[in-house]
Amino acid sequence: MNNTIEYKGYVGSVEFSENDTIFFGKVMGVRALISYEGITAKELIDDFHEAVDDYLLCCKNIMQKLPGVPQTHTPEVL
Repeated sequence: MNNTIEYKGYVGSVEFSENDTIFFGKVMGVRALISYEGITAKELIDDFHEAVDDYLLCCKNIMQKLPGVPQTHTPEVL
């Protein structure tokens, strides 16, 4: 089983809470806390994609600076 997912160069963790019966994770390699969750694997992936897109949009439109990115990646800005 792969415990990470990737989207636009961002890598996220994949964990499962047996007590809550939910998948969850956070984007790794950035200073901000970017988390996501889903009851199914598809919901987890969709929420991860949405979280990354929201982060990039926030950085572009609100903060007017480049987002924090993993050191090995140049971001794809919307």
